[in-house]
Amino acid sequence: MEGGPATVLVVDDSRTKRYLLVSWLTRAGFSVLEAETGGEALARVGVDPIDLVVLDVRLPDLSGFEVCERIKAAHPAMPVVHVSAHAIDVVDRAQGLTRGADAYLAEPIEPEELVATASAVLRYYRARQRAELLVERLTGLADTTVAVHAAPSFARLLEAAAEGAAQIFKCPAAVVAETFDGDCIAGVAAGPGEAATVVPWIVDDTGVPIGSTVRVQDPAAWGLVGWPADDTVTVAAARLREDRAPLYVVVPTATQTDRNPVLVQLAQAVAAAVEAQRSYDEEHRIAVTLQRSLLPRTIPTVAGLDLAVRYEPASAQTEVGGDFYELVMLDGHLLLAIGDVAGHSLHAATVMAELRHAVRAYAVEGHQPGAILHRVNELMRTLLPDELATICVLLVHPPSGRVRMASAGHLPPALSLNGKVEYVQQSAPLLGVRAPRPPDLEFVLPAGATLVFYTDGLIERRDTTIDDGLTALAAVATRVDDDLDRFCERLLVELAPPEIHDDVAVVALRRR
Repeated sequence: MEGGPATVLVVDDSRTKRYLLVSWLTRAGFSVLEAETGGEALARVGVDPIDLVVLDVRLPDLSGFEVCERIKAAHPAMPVVHVSAHAIDVVDRAQGLTRGADAYLAEPIEPEELVATASAVLRYYRARQRAELLVERLTGLADTTVAVHAAPSFARLLEAAAEGAAQIFKCPAAVVAETFDGDCIAGVAAGPGEAATVVPWIVDDTGVPIGSTVRVQDPAAWGLVGWPADDTVTVAAARLREDRAPLYVVVPTATQTDRNPVLVQLAQAVAAAVEAQRSYDEEHRIAVTLQRSLLPRTIPTVAGLDLAVRYEPASAQTEVGGDFYELVMLDGHLLLAIGDVAGHSLHAATVMAELRHAVRAYAVEGHQPGAILHRVNELMRTLLPDELATICVLLVHPPSGRVRMASAGHLPPALSLNGKVEYVQQSAPLLGVRAPRPPDLEFVLPAGATLVFYTDGLIERRDTTIDDGLTALAAVATRVDDDLDRFCERLLVELAPPEIHDDVAVVALRRR
């Protein structure tokens, strides 16, 4: 990033004096630009790569003091040295320094004095620029670290990392990592402020050691984005474990300072976030697999009834929950149960399994829904005293359509018939609470009617009330598709959010 001679802009309306100043600075190794007026100087500053301004106090259009003030207002870190053959009094020098100049030389000026002053001022300002740049980049590093650790998915993590790298170094950037499934993908940002995209990319990881390494490579090896012409790319690799693929951060070499400290820290921070995301993805997949294994594997075929089920676990960044359902034929009756254990964790899923098996066991003994819930409640209060759950249990006699139902604080099933929807209400305390329970609700399910059972993940939202959710469900359920599977899928599409934050279970039962 640094290197090469400093560029000095000499501003003086005297051709002879300007020639001398330019000659002295050029012989000292500086690259020199010239301007004759204050307006010309202001036009060049900010456009040309200028490191220092040597500025005469008396100019034909503007005073040097005013030009200095305007330069400092736009570019506070640009050093200005005043020179003057006329304004040489203490008052003049004090005014020049007060109004922003970094040094003030009164003629006659010796060449050595000019060069030494320019070098000293540049030395200070370059140190200041390095410090300011480091602070700016470290601030960007902190912001990017927070963003990647808060990313809801692996792809979004790489996008946040690429956007952060582009913002930190003010250039195109790419971040490459391997997912939990072994797919190598790259987050790519074309420049600062640009939205990143994710693309597949293959990297040869042979020979990359554990820890952090930095190497300079040909941009052709990383053809992910349009890199600046006539420059190489600097690649920082971070590998946390022998059994993990490295993470790569790629930026143009011209953006880097000595030892690449911020680039290395960025690679390490993103690698740590990637490792955490991989571990979470792995744990979530194991939990979801276990959760699914605890639910019914098949749906029974029942003469006179159509059945359909949809179960969607929470999104990858959310813990598994305790939603469950049960469908089984017992002594000529269909046992249907749906419930939700409080909490989102693997523990909630294991409690769900215990309740489901308890419901099955008491149903096999021949108990009616209310008695089943009473026994499950006593079981919970004895063996799982700190747990709460909602559940709805019913027995359906397929030939007659007779239904016997008991609920324990669960959301009411929706009954859809001939384009009208009503809810089958039964107020009752949750499981885990000792309180009187109402008698079972008995009714006949009309031919052609559909009962929809669901858990709260289908209709509850943080920004709406539960009544709004029930109203939305009723609106969607007015039309029941001939194919119940398609109907359940439509419920999820129209009611559930794109990113599901809670498990969703839906069971639809229609009497032919």
